[in-house]
Amino acid sequence: MENIEVLKKWVEESENIVFFGGAGVSTESGIPDFRSVDGLYNQKYDYPPETILSHSFYKQRTEEFFRFYKDKMICTHAKPNQAHLKLAELERRGKLKAVITQNIDGLHQEAGSKTVLELHGSTLRNYCTNCRKGYGIDKILKAKEVPVCDVCGGVVKPDVVLYEEGLDQDILQKSLHFIREADVLIIGGTSLAVYPAAGLINGYEGNKLVVINKSATPMDKRADLLLQGSIGEILGKI
Repeated sequence: MENIEVLKKWVEESENIVFFGGAGVSTESGIPDFRSVDGLYNQKYDYPPETILSHSFYKQRTEEFFRFYKDKMICTHAKPNQAHLKLAELERRGKLKAVITQNIDGLHQEAGSKTVLELHGSTLRNYCTNCRKGYGIDKILKAKEVPVCDVCGGVVKPDVVLYEEGLDQDILQKSLHFIREADVLIIGGTSLAVYPAAGLINGYEGNKLVVINKSATPMDKRADLLLQGSIGEILGKI
């Protein structure tokens, strides 16, 4: 409880907060983190999720990629939780400058956040790999096998960063700028195991680094404030 009070104080005193979040923010909305439950998928698929969600697998076994993607990566029933809603509220109050997320579900925007930097893209955006025509999520969901473009017949690919693909350099640079300028940096719901995204944290030079996570992270020792538990419950108290 003492740490919650410190977090409250820092939030009230700051007008330059940046939030960096990962899968733990989305799991509280019912979206599974496939890294923690690989065994479930091995019963149904011949390859581990990291293999299926790679660029080379997408190119070589496109039908199987989309079968897994539709089955496990799209979650249309999920709704924003306390964490998403609190962050949107802090932005409206002029305190939070940006949400930097590793998630691809669009829940931050649904909650009302405006400045959201999606490091790994979004399932809500899709595009033709041939003519670049954009499509919504229904294009993927309604396709029987591989979704194809209405205009040119090209494959419609989700606008998400697969393994073996590079992150958008513009989004990386903007994220780093926000982190460097932040007064308070809150890291939440991430094990900080995925690079290069996790490496962005090293750009923070302030003295109010907050880590909120259910399990230990490599940044715990460096944190100025450490809170272990549910990201939604903790943010809901500030």
